[in-house]
Amino acid sequence: MELWSLTNLLPFMGMVVVILSQVTVLQVMKAAMSEGKNKFTIMVYSNVLSIFVLLVSCLIKHRSDRPPPLNFSIICKFFLLSLIGCLMQIFSYVGIEYSSPTLATAMSNLVPAFTFILAIVFSQAKSIGTIVAIVGAFVITFYKGPLLLKTLSPKSNWILGGFFLASDALLSSAWYILQALILRNFTSVLVLMLFTAFFGTILATIFTLIIVGDSSAWNLKPDIGLVAVIYTAIVGSLFQSSLGAWCLSKKGPIYVTTFKPLAIVLSVVIGFLFLGDALSLGSLIGAIIIVAGFYSVMWGKAKEENTIEHSDIGSLKSSAGEKVPLLNNKIDRIIDV
Repeated sequence: MELWSLTNLLPFMGMVVVILSQVTVLQVMKAAMSEGKNKFTIMVYSNVLSIFVLLVSCLIKHRSDRPPPLNFSIICKFFLLSLIGCLMQIFSYVGIEYSSPTLATAMSNLVPAFTFILAIVFSQAKSIGTIVAIVGAFVITFYKGPLLLKTLSPKSNWILGGFFLASDALLSSAWYILQALILRNFTSVLVLMLFTAFFGTILATIFTLIIVGDSSAWNLKPDIGLVAVIYTAIVGSLFQSSLGAWCLSKKGPIYVTTFKPLAIVLSVVIGFLFLGDALSLGSLIGAIIIVAGFYSVMWGKAKEENTIEHSDIGSLKSSAGEKVPLLNNKIDRIIDV
């Protein structure tokens, strides 16, 4: 019952929305690229729009209370977070251009693996689940197998795309951990995302001006390119990034990253139905392996938290009446769990 309490249920539901947002943003971006739209100019325009969306949200959220004070150290951390985020966007968009959103969501399952490694994995169930998720991601990347359902067959380079997407996954792990560290001392999620979008827009604009030589790539028309800009800014920034940051502040980076495998099934279905991605045997096998790894990780994490909780309760009972400060500390730990 504690597992499904309101404290745990809200972050769980929030992460489901975050994953759905992530998948649809990738699908819309892939559709825009397939129509010849420049991925980097879309990135710049969506970041600019994100600034206005987040600014309005911050003004509404903090109209009655002030956000935490800013200092030079916090701003430097914001900039570092923006730099990592900008590189993540670049690698992600290049990766899905060479491959597909299906591969992108599959390779994002390396994020919890990298995060577990960085955080030092103690649970055997989580270790096995992490290894299984990595195997599934590599199966989807390097083994396509016979086509099970055939639609359009666009030119692609899945190996190169997989490399960029794996790099994105590694950066994402560092991004989640750094964001969690920042949110320990700076609790305003919207202000954090606003500064991240601001610095990210500057970095993305400089990069795009250097890389994109065709001035016509900056033209916006009422087509899929404009839809990608608006959808990425609103859904990607307001829902995916901000809601993801809130869940991160509540449950930590490991909890957030373990939801990545849930994206693969939805991505396969949407990619096949709407973007013409081919459904191969390798994709199906890899998806099954990844989902199995995900539930192994979640089962191991739930069992670990339950064990810790019962251990703390037992310790509370045995030490009741002996040391009141110790008793209070134990209770605080149980509430945090």
